[in-house]
Amino acid sequence: MIVAGVLVLALIAAGIVLLFDKNAASDRDAKRNAYVQTARQTVLNLTTIRPETAKEDVERILAGASGDFKAEFDGRQDPFVSVVKEASVTTEGQIIEAGLEREDGNKAQVLVAARANVTTPDQSQSGPRDFRMRVTVTDDGGTMTASKVEFVP
Repeated sequence: MIVAGVLVLALIAAGIVLLFDKNAASDRDAKRNAYVQTARQTVLNLTTIRPETAKEDVERILAGASGDFKAEFDGRQDPFVSVVKEASVTTEGQIIEAGLEREDGNKAQVLVAARANVTTPDQSQSGPRDFRMRVTVTDDGGTMTASKVEFVP
Protein backbone atom coordinates (compact mmCIF):
# COMPACT_ATOMS: atom_id res chain seq x y z
CA MET A 1 0.00 0.00 0.00
CA ILE A 2 2.81 2.41 0.92
CA VAL A 3 4.70 1.57 -2.30
CA ALA A 4 1.56 2.22 -4.35
CA GLY A 5 1.06 5.57 -2.59
CA VAL A 6 4.67 6.62 -3.24
CA LEU A 7 4.33 5.54 -6.86
CA VAL A 8 1.17 7.60 -7.32
CA LEU A 9 2.84 10.67 -5.76
CA ALA A 10 5.87 10.21 -8.03
CA LEU A 11 3.63 10.01 -11.10
CA ILE A 12 1.74 13.15 -10.06
CA ALA A 13 5.02 15.02 -9.48
CA ALA A 14 6.35 13.89 -12.87
CA GLY A 15 3.13 15.03 -14.55
CA ILE A 16 3.40 18.47 -12.95
CA VAL A 17 7.04 18.83 -14.01
CA LEU A 18 6.19 17.83 -17.59
CA LEU A 19 3.30 20.29 -17.67
CA PHE A 20 5.52 23.19 -16.53
CA ASP A 21 8.21 22.17 -19.02
CA LYS A 22 5.67 22.09 -21.85
CA ASN A 23 4.40 25.57 -20.92
CA ALA A 24 7.95 26.95 -20.77
CA ALA A 25 8.76 25.47 -24.19
CA SER A 26 5.56 26.94 -25.62
CA ASP A 27 6.41 30.40 -24.24
CA ARG A 28 9.96 30.15 -25.61
CA ASP A 29 8.67 29.12 -29.05
CA ALA A 30 6.17 32.01 -29.09
CA LYS A 31 8.92 34.50 -28.24
CA ARG A 32 11.23 33.09 -30.92
CA ASN A 33 8.41 33.29 -33.44
CA ALA A 34 7.81 36.95 -32.48
CA TYR A 35 11.52 37.71 -33.08
CA VAL A 36 11.38 36.12 -36.54
CA GLN A 37 8.08 37.81 -37.49
CA THR A 38 9.43 41.22 -36.42
CA ALA A 39 12.54 40.73 -38.55
CA ARG A 40 10.47 39.57 -41.53
CA GLN A 41 8.23 42.65 -41.29
CA THR A 42 11.22 44.97 -40.92
CA VAL A 43 12.87 43.64 -44.08
CA LEU A 44 9.57 43.70 -45.95
CA ASN A 45 9.12 47.35 -44.94
CA LEU A 46 12.68 48.15 -46.06
CA THR A 47 12.23 46.51 -49.44
CA THR A 48 8.77 47.90 -50.24
CA ILE A 49 8.95 51.60 -51.12
CA ARG A 50 6.74 53.52 -53.55
CA PRO A 51 7.16 57.13 -54.67
CA GLU A 52 3.51 57.98 -53.97
CA THR A 53 3.65 56.59 -50.40
CA ALA A 54 7.33 57.15 -49.59
CA LYS A 55 6.66 59.27 -46.49
CA GLU A 56 4.29 56.67 -45.04
CA ASP A 57 6.69 53.87 -46.00
CA VAL A 58 9.51 55.54 -44.06
CA GLU A 59 7.22 56.19 -41.10
CA ARG A 60 6.32 52.48 -41.09
CA ILE A 61 10.02 51.58 -41.02
CA LEU A 62 10.67 53.98 -38.13
CA ALA A 63 7.65 52.73 -36.16
CA GLY A 64 9.34 49.33 -35.82
CA ALA A 65 12.86 50.66 -35.27
CA SER A 66 15.01 51.29 -32.22
CA GLY A 67 18.67 51.62 -31.26
CA ASP A 68 21.30 51.87 -34.00
CA PHE A 69 18.79 51.17 -36.74
CA LYS A 70 16.55 54.07 -35.74
CA ALA A 71 19.58 56.36 -35.30
CA GLU A 72 20.56 55.71 -38.93
CA PHE A 73 17.25 57.22 -40.08
CA ASP A 74 17.03 60.10 -37.61
CA GLY A 75 17.13 63.37 -39.52
CA ARG A 76 17.34 61.64 -42.89
CA GLN A 77 13.67 60.88 -43.53
CA ASP A 78 12.94 63.93 -45.66
CA PRO A 79 16.01 63.61 -47.94
CA PHE A 80 15.27 59.91 -48.39
CA VAL A 81 11.64 60.59 -49.31
CA SER A 82 12.72 63.31 -51.75
CA VAL A 83 15.19 60.99 -53.51
CA VAL A 84 12.58 58.22 -53.82
CA LYS A 85 9.99 60.61 -55.26
CA GLU A 86 12.48 62.23 -57.65
CA ALA A 87 13.84 58.92 -58.93
CA SER A 88 10.31 57.49 -59.15
CA VAL A 89 11.63 54.01 -58.36
CA THR A 90 9.25 51.44 -56.92
CA THR A 91 10.40 48.40 -54.98
CA GLU A 92 8.12 45.57 -53.98
CA GLY A 93 9.59 43.34 -51.29
CA GLN A 94 9.12 39.64 -50.81
CA ILE A 95 10.48 37.50 -47.98
CA ILE A 96 12.06 34.31 -49.25
CA GLU A 97 12.97 32.78 -45.88
CA ALA A 98 13.81 33.78 -42.32
CA GLY A 99 15.25 31.96 -39.35
CA LEU A 100 16.50 32.57 -35.85
CA GLU A 101 20.29 32.66 -35.74
CA ARG A 102 20.88 33.44 -32.08
CA GLU A 103 18.92 34.49 -29.01
CA ASP A 104 20.54 36.26 -26.07
CA GLY A 105 18.44 37.63 -23.22
CA ASN A 106 16.06 40.21 -24.65
CA LYS A 107 17.67 40.25 -28.11
CA ALA A 108 17.81 37.90 -31.03
CA GLN A 109 19.54 37.87 -34.40
CA VAL A 110 17.44 36.72 -37.32
CA LEU A 111 18.70 35.98 -40.82
CA VAL A 112 16.31 37.04 -43.57
CA ALA A 113 16.54 36.33 -47.30
CA ALA A 114 14.49 38.77 -49.37
CA ARG A 115 13.87 39.86 -52.93
CA ALA A 116 12.99 43.36 -54.02
CA ASN A 117 11.38 43.69 -57.44
CA VAL A 118 12.56 47.06 -58.69
CA THR A 119 10.69 49.11 -61.27
CA THR A 120 12.28 52.21 -62.78
CA PRO A 121 10.45 54.69 -65.02
CA ASP A 122 12.48 53.79 -68.13
CA GLN A 123 12.74 50.08 -67.18
CA SER A 124 16.54 50.25 -67.69
CA GLN A 125 17.33 49.06 -64.17
CA SER A 126 14.17 47.14 -63.41
CA GLY A 127 14.26 43.60 -62.13
CA PRO A 128 14.71 41.54 -59.00
CA ARG A 129 17.40 42.24 -56.40
CA ASP A 130 18.18 39.61 -53.78
CA PHE A 131 19.32 40.49 -50.27
CA ARG A 132 20.40 38.65 -47.15
CA MET A 133 20.13 40.60 -43.94
CA ARG A 134 20.85 40.01 -40.29
CA VAL A 135 18.28 41.80 -38.16
CA THR A 136 18.82 42.27 -34.44
CA VAL A 137 15.43 42.35 -32.75
CA THR A 138 15.09 43.73 -29.23
CA ASP A 139 12.26 42.87 -26.86
CA ASP A 140 11.56 45.93 -24.75
CA GLY A 141 8.91 44.78 -22.32
CA GLY A 142 6.91 42.88 -24.91
CA THR A 143 7.43 45.39 -27.72
CA MET A 144 9.63 43.95 -30.47
CA THR A 145 11.66 46.38 -32.56
CA ALA A 146 14.54 46.10 -35.01
CA SER A 147 17.56 47.65 -33.33
CA LYS A 148 20.13 46.82 -36.01
CA VAL A 149 20.02 45.75 -39.65
CA GLU A 150 23.07 44.67 -41.60
CA PHE A 151 23.60 43.15 -45.01
CA VAL A 152 25.14 39.69 -45.08
CA PRO A 153 27.37 38.81 -48.06
